[in-house]
Amino acid sequence: MRGWKSEPKGSSLVPTAKGPVRPVAPVNRQSNGLDQFFTSIQGQQGLRILDLAGASQANIGFITSLGHRVYSDDILRTLDDSFGSGPDMLANQSDPERVQQFLSQALDFPAAHFDGALVWDTMQFLSPHLLHLTIERLRYVLQASAYLLAFFHAEEKAELLPSYSYRIVDSKTLSLNKRGERKPAQFFNNRSLEKLFHEFQSV
Repeated sequence: MRGWKSEPKGSSLVPTAKGPVRPVAPVNRQSNGLDQFFTSIQGQQGLRILDLAGASQANIGFITSLGHRVYSDDILRTLDDSFGSGPDMLANQSDPERVQQFLSQALDFPAAHFDGALVWDTMQFLSPHLLHLTIERLRYVLQASAYLLAFFHAEEKAELLPSYSYRIVDSKTLSLNKRGERKPAQFFNNRSLEKLFHEFQSV
């Protein structure tokens, strides 16, 4: 299994004069990780790609135009449905029943079903225990030679991190639409990322 990491930057929300923030237009960003992902599968046809950003016409249209099939699921919404979005969210990720609900809803696919996965920024919001189980399930549903794209933020001291909806503009460009802020479950530096992707290889 091969994975790439990137660090999405920027915000699509701006403060108003009073109280809440108001949404603005999505922000386009160049993505080396996205470029590597699609370069790696270039020339292949009929691959099955798992997109965990939720169904979007932009992503479906782009991936199918390359001759592949795409399966979409909004994993952040499933995360909230399973564990809640309040202060107990991270603690709830250790509840076996909730964990099983999450894995069943988000990653209930046959073995070796996918040739690639777009996981986006989800992993940084999973507790170590839930992340390990999610990696196990992803490893199960992905081909051994599959490619995986995951994004991580570099702000190690941030109490909240932005989460985004990711829409593919082209093979090198993403449109980022901020969907809120979340408390990170853990932070990843270069060493921890190497360990994480080594786990993908060894699960």
